[in-house]
Amino acid sequence: MLPQELSNTNNPKKTGEESRWKQKLNQEQEQSTAAMAMEGSTINSEDFTVGCLLSIKTTLGEVFDGQVITYDRFLNYFISQERSKPGPRRNIRFLKANYIKEFSFLGRAEDPLDIKKCYIDLHRLQAREELALRQAEADAERIGVGVTAEAQSIFDALSKTLPVRWDKTSIVVMNEVHVSSPYLPECVSGGTPAANDRVKKVLELERKRLQARGASL
Repeated sequence: MLPQELSNTNNPKKTGEESRWKQKLNQEQEQSTAAMAMEGSTINSEDFTVGCLLSIKTTLGEVFDGQVITYDRFLNYFISQERSKPGPRRNIRFLKANYIKEFSFLGRAEDPLDIKKCYIDLHRLQAREELALRQAEADAERIGVGVTAEAQSIFDALSKTLPVRWDKTSIVVMNEVHVSSPYLPECVSGGTPAANDRVKKVLELERKRLQARGASL
């Protein structure tokens, strides 16, 4: 045995690391081989009939139960729904059949897309859409244009305790106090003396927090 081999044998830490590395490599090779083995073939479409309940194990080791919504034989994709909690909500999963390692038939249920039993509350959907749009607009207004990352961090920090908005590159606090670049306490102007002093104190405190956070990184 060579000296190098003796050294490796007498080092249990290194031997353990090599063993774990080889085990991980073997697992990745098995997953890749399983996916490639199914690449050239498609699952029998009868196995994925709409409404079938299946227990599926993927090549990545994930196991889940789902009901087939549809299966595209040409793209080799199937869509299933999973019941996460009691109630009407479902998780929808898109999965390429190549990554199915094995599956078992659990039974058959009614067509999940039976239009006679499907009900869509359009008013509720429109309300959710409007709420999402308003939230997206509000989030967009919180992002400064033409400002530095530090300025955005100061804005975000101030917004946790005070109502703020952008006015070009200036931060407007409580609709009366302005904080201009470079966003130091002496850059605070406008508003009542009480509001002005409050913003200065909060700004000074938040800048110290940001500096301390940056120093710890």
